[in-house]
Amino acid sequence: ARIQQGNVTAATLVPDGPQRLTLDDGSTIETAALIIATGSSPRELGVPAEAALKNKGVSYCATCDGPLFRGKEVAVVGGGDSALEEALFLARFVAKVHLIHRRDDFRGSTIMRDRVLAAANIIVHWNAVVTDLADPAAGRLTGLTLQDTKTGDQSPLPCDGLFVAIGHNPNTALFRDALTLNNGYIVLMSNESSATSVPGVFAAGDCADHVYRQAITAAGMGCRAAIDAERWLAGKNQ
Repeated sequence: ARIQQGNVTAATLVPDGPQRLTLDDGSTIETAALIIATGSSPRELGVPAEAALKNKGVSYCATCDGPLFRGKEVAVVGGGDSALEEALFLARFVAKVHLIHRRDDFRGSTIMRDRVLAAANIIVHWNAVVTDLADPAAGRLTGLTLQDTKTGDQSPLPCDGLFVAIGHNPNTALFRDALTLNNGYIVLMSNESSATSVPGVFAAGDCADHVYRQAITAAGMGCRAAIDAERWLAGKNQ
């Protein structure tokens, strides 16, 4: 195996290959089979101090980091099923969950909405957005600033953790003109294969998975893609 570092800036994908990748240093790689595992990036709030407090109280995955806040007070931003699911997960072991949503009703399913509203330790902040985070000087998150979307009034909200659950962006812009995508996620041709719409090109992980988005499921998809690519190459006598 040869390991090569670099950023891919362009991809020319054709049925049955060869697939051509252009790197940021101007060099190119041609390959008979290609596995795409570019992942996805969480959408950020875009507020001051967010970058400084990442992994210091600000997280984008409750199932990853939630247990670190056992017995503490946390906040979740979002109103879809992902945000509601994260709030319910955190409510199992934190003292209190503040669920912050910019509208006056959730976008998530009715059953998830009912579960959240019935949870004794989940407090919903309707018509509210996060405008600032404290405290980078302390080296950890100590609280949020909330703004009412109707009145413009601002108020502090002390908390130990913030979980941003406003969606993900799959890192697939390079392939939007070559592969079949669904809301940016690479479409796999069947549930039993990692094959994409271009024969010889396979996908694994969060760039093709909008449901689980976990390291362990991505690793399993990577194994599947490796086996699929090997079998495809063997069928081509390559």
